[in-house]
Amino acid sequence: MKTFSLALRNLLRNRRRSLTTLLAMVVGLTAILLFGGYRSNITYGMETGFIQGSGHLQIQRQGYFLEGGDNPTAYGIADYQHIIDLVKQDKELASMLVVVTPTLQLGGLAGNFSAGVSRSVLALGVVVPERNQMLNWNDYGMQSYAKPLPLNGSNPDAVVIGEGVARKIKLCKALQIPDCKQDDTVVAPADNSTQAPGDIAALSALEQGNTVKEEGTRIEMLAATSHGAPNVASLSVITARNMGIKALDDVYMAMHLSQAQKLIYGNGTAQVTAIQIQLKHTSQMQAARARLQQLLDQNVKGQTLELLDFKVLNPMYGQTVQFMNSMFGFISILIGVIVLFTIGNTMSTAVVERTVEIGTLRAMGLRRSGLRRLFLCEGVLLGAIGAVCGLLGSLLIAYLINNSGAAWTPPGYSYAYLIQVRVWQDIPLLIGSIIGLLLVTVISAWLPANRASRLMIVDALRHV
Repeated sequence: MKTFSLALRNLLRNRRRSLTTLLAMVVGLTAILLFGGYRSNITYGMETGFIQGSGHLQIQRQGYFLEGGDNPTAYGIADYQHIIDLVKQDKELASMLVVVTPTLQLGGLAGNFSAGVSRSVLALGVVVPERNQMLNWNDYGMQSYAKPLPLNGSNPDAVVIGEGVARKIKLCKALQIPDCKQDDTVVAPADNSTQAPGDIAALSALEQGNTVKEEGTRIEMLAATSHGAPNVASLSVITARNMGIKALDDVYMAMHLSQAQKLIYGNGTAQVTAIQIQLKHTSQMQAARARLQQLLDQNVKGQTLELLDFKVLNPMYGQTVQFMNSMFGFISILIGVIVLFTIGNTMSTAVVERTVEIGTLRAMGLRRSGLRRLFLCEGVLLGAIGAVCGLLGSLLIAYLINNSGAAWTPPGYSYAYLIQVRVWQDIPLLIGSIIGLLLVTVISAWLPANRASRLMIVDALRHV
């Protein structure tokens, strides 16, 4: 306690120098925490979005991810319901699982023949209630932009398309899409008919059967079946949605899984291209993956399956995290070096100014270790005050930023995201930054403290 009181008195004795050093530490720590909180918000936000869309893990046929994206018939998973039941009924996985759901991805041609236009689309067949349940995952308490698919309880022929698709096939007015003027110039079909060509209309009528038509805008979708022949379905577009990423928005279509399977497999045995598995926490992914692989090896024969996590399925996530981590590391090192030299300069100056005091203390019987401890205590005390002030300052600035309503549009996205800084919510960032500042303080104070303790008593006492 005597060492602590002496260290505090020495810091207060030269308030201007101590305040300048303290200000450098506060600014440095605040900058690290704010940028670290911004990085955390981006990485956690991306992780939340990808897990909501694709789950933590997916079971696929081997090679589908790299080569089979446009060929669901060659990479379909047979007897997929048996695999789903196997996963759901496993006692070891039961406490980890949130959703286990099948999906079927297929490509096709969507046509609005009354306007004489068509567009290639990438459709996704889903079990709508399970898909909407996946969109509720928000383990990090992020600002979620996910909206449930409005297909729950709709007819089997109902679909949702991206706003970009709606613009391409002239449905902006019918679906009341803002800022779209393309419907003013409708291109008529070559035969001046407002109907689909006869062969396509006939195929559509055969596939539609006795399904009651749902009110909305109807389009036709042409897709290749498992036998290679084309298949056509008459679909009812109930709404268009901005998907955020323009490249996805221009091809997106979501439909009921049964409708997607009917398009591809007709009356044959239905399959899917992936089984999505969403866990309660991302930290469970490694254990769940090991158990899933064991189940597949032991119980699924005749087809080679593989497990892919969301990081492999979405390479942009890993690239963004790597970039943000490298930027955060560079800024942290830069600020750490500045603080290191600032505190080192302060302590070195204090040693020079207090040389006579050092000699007096040594003459009174203070050991070298006690003197070294005194200067180190001054540095640590300065670092602790700087850490508290920097933490409070960063929390205040983060609060102002989070409530400012400021937004930005990420590259490739169609709408803006609120700028958020997660400081208090990222405990590892807080603890790591504060410990890092204290370590820098101890290192920068060590050399001047060691030099002070090695001064000869006689030389220190006659110092002018």
